Amino acid sequence: MDQNMTLEKRIAAELYSYHGQMSVFVDDLQGHTVEMGADEPFETASTIKAYILAALYLQASRGKASLEDTVTYRPEHFVDGSGMLRALGVGAALKVKDAATMMIICSDNIATNMIIDYLGLEEINRCIQELGFEHTVLHNPLHFDRYDKLGTTTPRDYAGLFARVARGTLVSREASADMLAIFRSQHYNTMLTGNFPPYYLDCEETGEEELIWVASKSGSMNACRNDGGIVHTPYGEYVIVLMNKNFDDIIEYNAHPAMVYGAKVSRMILDQVLACEGRLWL
Repeated sequence: MDQNMTLEKRIAAELYSYHGQMSVFVDDLQGHTVEMGADEPFETASTIKAYILAALYLQASRGKASLEDTVTYRPEHFVDGSGMLRALGVGAALKVKDAATMMIICSDNIATNMIIDYLGLEEINRCIQELGFEHTVLHNPLHFDRYDKLGTTTPRDYAGLFARVARGTLVSREASADMLAIFRSQHYNTMLTGNFPPYYLDCEETGEEELIWVASKSGSMNACRNDGGIVHTPYGEYVIVLMNKNFDDIIEYNAHPAMVYGAKVSRMILDQVLACEGRLWL
């Protein structure tokens, strides 16, 4: 047995009994990465919404879209699944930025279709390619009764999006800061934070400074369980992406094996970064 226990080998050992396929990409934003299946294509599920947000800000920066425009929920936008707009009903009108925010923070599927309709699917894909995410595509609007696929991406592409947000280079410094604030408010990050010490994440109850925060966007469908984003620590930020497929259990719940093993890997990365004071290794 190889006695050189690299981080990659420790992750592989953790995943040895996982009945699924997990790809991992971690970037400490200081020149070090962990790459395990980083170029493997995955169904995006709701992680495609992060790319749609980037496309919106790119178009807004050029005057081809406006965050202050109004979009209206129409019958053709309806889709089952996550979100709040179903409770408001057809005819609800929102500012574009508010719809885009709902698209991210509660993964609202109807709001996503409203933004896709506002920008245009082909234009979104053109923006995704222009931004350099060459292995990512939005195939269809969200209509699960009509289409089998929503989007395709890779862990490397997804990590690249968040690395640019962290560096302030996705569209512009101002746009990156705006998107970062939206990603920080995202509600569903169990795969990334499920094994983090709650004390580090909770400043409201403890009264202490928030030591760790996460800015992320997750996504789940029958074919995948994905999560990715920026983890802030006292030593700086790092980017982590975990994408899962080829598992047997299609039901979505927090104790799903992909969520359990993802949380284990995420905690391994956190411990490594904290031990190395912000880096993946010394």
